Amino acid sequence: MDATPLLVFGAHPDDIEFGCGGVVAVETAAGRGAHFVVCSRGEAATHGTPDERLAEARRAAALLGATMELLELDGDARLEEHAAHAVRLAGVIRRVRPAIVLAPTVVENQHPDHFRLGRLVRDAARLARYGGVEELRGEPPHAAAALLGYAITPDAEPSAGQPVLIDVSVAAALAAWTAAMEAHGTQGRTRPYVELQLARARVWGLRAGGEYAQPLWPNDPLLFPSLAAVTGSARRF
Repeated sequence: MDATPLLVFGAHPDDIEFGCGGVVAVETAAGRGAHFVVCSRGEAATHGTPDERLAEARRAAALLGATMELLELDGDARLEEHAAHAVRLAGVIRRVRPAIVLAPTVVENQHPDHFRLGRLVRDAARLARYGGVEELRGEPPHAAAALLGYAITPDAEPSAGQPVLIDVSVAAALAAWTAAMEAHGTQGRTRPYVELQLARARVWGLRAGGEYAQPLWPNDPLLFPSLAAVTGSARRF
């Protein structure tokens, strides 16, 4: 197994599974580790108690082959952008030492906790590289290879720039992702989130000439060792 995990941040207990759970399922099936950091108990939700929602999140993470921790900041629907939060998140990045970091996109037309966490993680990924940050001296600096954003809702998909599409069509990965989303049963009382996310992935997959895909938006240009690493594109029409 790859000792350097995928590190994924979510503002609420269900964000990671709905926003990029298929990507995680593909990665863990390939033997790569994944660690989730959930930054609230989801206490502002219409359905489900905080204890219920955390139990759902732990079950969902296990279904995806990931570990999970709770890192509380300001609480559900109360997240603010403080330098202290960015430093705490940078501490997690230094401790976990991931190759890839995933966080919500920074598009503002979505739940305010989502885009604010995305901006905090963006700052944290930078701070994790700086050796002189006093609060972080307990762990050596770490530079992740890439930071990518995931969209939890269609409105959160950036209008500018093309995403990287991850093929999530493999039956086992698709089944694991679906089961992880279904583990958040309390949120299914609000609207058919599982159907929505599968429909979104189906459209992205069809655009790319496949079956199902999830998009990720790079924070910075991605660097490839050669053109041999580019295996296809989404232009099929």
